[in-house]
Amino acid sequence: MDHDAAEVYRSLAPAVLGYLRSQRAPEPEDLLGEVFVQVARDLPRFDGGPDQLRSWVFVIAHHRLLDARRSAGRRPVVADAAVPERAAPDADERLDPALFAALDRLTPEQREVVALRYLADLSVEDVASITGRRPGAVKTLARRGLARLQRDLER
Repeated sequence: MDHDAAEVYRSLAPAVLGYLRSQRAPEPEDLLGEVFVQVARDLPRFDGGPDQLRSWVFVIAHHRLLDARRSAGRRPVVADAAVPERAAPDADERLDPALFAALDRLTPEQREVVALRYLADLSVEDVASITGRRPGAVKTLARRGLARLQRDLER
């Protein structure tokens, strides 16, 4: 099945960016670009339907995120500009600031599973495959993460 790289980007980039931001990716917009450069490069060899395509793109995003974290850990960040008095507003208004703050209070494992399961809209099996966990562990982490989100957002 032939897929158009531009259409794949338009349909999945917002969800991938939300996932990368929810995972506290260093430079999420740059990382998004790297993800879709790889997607565009490898798309002619991809064979599968829309669900498999979505899962494949998020596998790439997950791997790029891990690569970025490893790379960031090897080289220090040098700030050569003045620190702003306040942070700039988030460009992606689709992610509610209260939700983003609540996601930030989850454990890293819960945040990863919740982001892949509900922001990326992936199946339990896909999330298990991407994260190297068993489906039961994914369900448990998702359930606990959602319960904590609900408690935090109700306050």
